[in-house]
Amino acid sequence: MKVIQYPNEAQLKEALLRPELEKVNLDELVKSVFDAVRQEGDAALKRFTAQFDKAELTNLLVTEVEINEAVASVSEELKQAIQVAAKNIETFHAAQKESINFVETMPGVTCWRKSIGIEKVGLYIPGGTAPLFSTLLMLAIPAKLAGCREIVLCTPPNAKGEINPVILYAASLIGVTKIVKSGGIQAVAAMAIGTESVPAVYKIFGPGNQYVTAAKVYAQQLGIPIDMPAGPSEVMVVADQTADAEFIASDLLSQAEHGADSQVVFLTDSESLVQQTLQAISNQLANLSRAEIARKALENSTAIVLQREKWLEVINEYAPEHLIVAIENEDELLDGVINAGSVFVGNFTPESAGDYASGTNHTLPTNGFARQFSGVSLDSFVKNITFQKITESGIQTLGPVIEKMAAAEGLDAHKNAVSIRLKKLAQ
Repeated sequence: MKVIQYPNEAQLKEALLRPELEKVNLDELVKSVFDAVRQEGDAALKRFTAQFDKAELTNLLVTEVEINEAVASVSEELKQAIQVAAKNIETFHAAQKESINFVETMPGVTCWRKSIGIEKVGLYIPGGTAPLFSTLLMLAIPAKLAGCREIVLCTPPNAKGEINPVILYAASLIGVTKIVKSGGIQAVAAMAIGTESVPAVYKIFGPGNQYVTAAKVYAQQLGIPIDMPAGPSEVMVVADQTADAEFIASDLLSQAEHGADSQVVFLTDSESLVQQTLQAISNQLANLSRAEIARKALENSTAIVLQREKWLEVINEYAPEHLIVAIENEDELLDGVINAGSVFVGNFTPESAGDYASGTNHTLPTNGFARQFSGVSLDSFVKNITFQKITESGIQTLGPVIEKMAAAEGLDAHKNAVSIRLKKLAQ
């Protein structure tokens, strides 16, 4: 982990550069897979699953028997932990529901807005070395609360054609309507286009590797919206002398272990705290199963010693996915934070709490997109329909306004739609 002290503007800008991702042109591959899924349907999904996941499937959909077996295989301790997390996530997201607010904009003119769940949504959950059942909770729970009628889950099987049992347990706990044994580009294509087994959905959510990300971007070009741009995970920790170096080290490492392309940034005004934290990182690395991955991520990462009055500028310019603030008198700093995905306040608020069980959503904008994107919330799964009702007295008051505006735009039929009504009322 690089250390820079009191950098000038140019040095600071260089220190906050995110790691360069390998530029791989996947356009032709993605298009060819989408074309195959469009033409062959389920057969293409099975063929690609055999090619990429080494699994020969007769049935793409997970059966009730498979779900029951998976549920039985998960330990009671883990089930209880997942249930606590699910309850907290549900509580936080349920509080985001909007009640219908009837607004009388003028006498006789009433307008209101109603939130409706997107009818069909698709969730992509990676398998591999870290099956992200926690992400399934973060996506399926707000989808269910929003009233989405169909929730389709795609996740890749292992070579035996099996889905990770914890993913199946989480899906059954929440009430996912359809679970598909498919991953990669082909899974996104199936949700975007539809096959015999996989219904086409109206919005696609979930993380993935560069192939999944490229597929989601392609789906968006076809008119299927996605949750947000995605990139490697990142955290910025802001701490002063009141913070605990071992806590800081653990938070930095918790993000570094996500992947070699992850980035962690430590911002402080204490040179001694930097040294203590570096020593703590070294000590903790020795006990991590993903130590090599974390070490590679730390090569992309920086500890910055900088005056406190400059912290806000750095935070808002970097726009971190995760921001941890462990300082004395934090309110003033927090009030000035305008670009961040999710903020964790105080020495006893680890970022992993948000990843799993505090209740907030961990599907967050990365790579600086926190400047213009929010993390996933209940709002991500709804669309809003506006309503209005005008009484006879209301159209008599508002009608002349509409007539004048329509006439000014040269839209006679618009004006006439009002004029006819006013004439009827005048009879």
